[in-house]
Amino acid sequence: MKMKRFSKYYKWEVLALLWVAYLLNQGDRQVFNSVLPLIRDSLSLTDTSISLIAVFFNLFYALMVPIGGWVGDRFSRKWVTTLSILFWSIATMFTGLANGVFMLILTRSVATGGGEAFFGPANYSLLGQYHTDTRARAMSIHQTSYYVGVILAGWLAGYIGDHLGWQYAFYIFGGAGVIWALVMALRLKDAPAAAAEGQDQSSGGPGAPVRKGQSRLGAVQGQAPAQGKPGLLDGFKTVFTTPTALMVTIGFCGFIFVITGYMTWVPTFLQENFGQTGAQAGLNSMLWTYVAAFAGVLLAGSLSDKWAARSPRLRMVIQGAGLILGAIFLPFMGSAGSLWILYLCFAGWGFFRAFFDANIYAALYDVTPEHLHASCSSAMIMTGFAVGATAPYILALIKEATGSLNATFPILGAIWLICGIACLWVSYKHYNKDYSKIYNK
Repeated sequence: MKMKRFSKYYKWEVLALLWVAYLLNQGDRQVFNSVLPLIRDSLSLTDTSISLIAVFFNLFYALMVPIGGWVGDRFSRKWVTTLSILFWSIATMFTGLANGVFMLILTRSVATGGGEAFFGPANYSLLGQYHTDTRARAMSIHQTSYYVGVILAGWLAGYIGDHLGWQYAFYIFGGAGVIWALVMALRLKDAPAAAAEGQDQSSGGPGAPVRKGQSRLGAVQGQAPAQGKPGLLDGFKTVFTTPTALMVTIGFCGFIFVITGYMTWVPTFLQENFGQTGAQAGLNSMLWTYVAAFAGVLLAGSLSDKWAARSPRLRMVIQGAGLILGAIFLPFMGSAGSLWILYLCFAGWGFFRAFFDANIYAALYDVTPEHLHASCSSAMIMTGFAVGATAPYILALIKEATGSLNATFPILGAIWLICGIACLWVSYKHYNKDYSKIYNK
């Protein structure tokens, strides 16, 4: 059967389609954090009870994401991502009808979290299929949608909440997702069986000549094509028996714990400590961080592709350095007496967090087989979000015990410092060895 081919520019259209989808994905998550004080006050909830909604969201997401990865490796990645967007967007709209903790958990944590669990693994693996020698660059550009999404949602959801009520924030963001799902259904295509990029075949490595009996995608990966369909646990087996993949996952756990805690509570921190409105806190908690991260992720993605061509382990060196340098800014957030000092800390933290962001999936895919990318992604995502799910509740307990969130920031900094040092050690001991097992170099 003749293989369907796409224009050499189509891979960038795929990136654009998935960029907007990821923007809506992350914007959808940030809506809750921006209107959290309004929900808490209107429904007469405590900090710990409202934090349980975020906890259950992340836990249910973590439990469902392995199934999402398994589905993403067995079925059309186009339709897995598209139907996922449609499902979580409808669930987001129904969140606006919630009138208590139970309904918030049902619509926000179970329905929305469950729907999003199918998006991530298929989204990243589809992007990785179209982009091989531009993988870190494409994923860095893709990651900028996360930053734009949380900035936009942080301000817009807060503004809508202040002027129309928190319910309308969910209606509007959910409706936007439904519309984009229809666009994806019309424009997004699954990658062809062979490499979609049409790379130069004159040299070794990605784009090397195809051996008899081997698909071009298999040649790009430096291995024979996979036999049969992957099992539900194959991604976990690969991640937890590959030292580098395991370290990416451990680093991701610390990364998500800090990010989840930050994004859940910093808008509230600005409202309670500095008297900002919902719109102001939603904007300022995300703007300074993610404008800096936008610049950082593009720089880190370009450096990663360039340096990894000389030594693959430098991807993880960049990750470790990002966590260590980002950790420096966290303790000062809790003690900042001036908003400008606080915003400077937000920006510094955001710039260096992007160094880890830019290389998460590029590093994971460097050391895992292509036919298991969605499954390995889901194993990492499940583990990271299962750990990160506890952050909102733990920080809420500290907040209620001490009367403020100030004491939480040094704890978050220590977590990143430890993970960053561990990344540097594993990059030196294991990265190149694990990479060579995949690429036979």
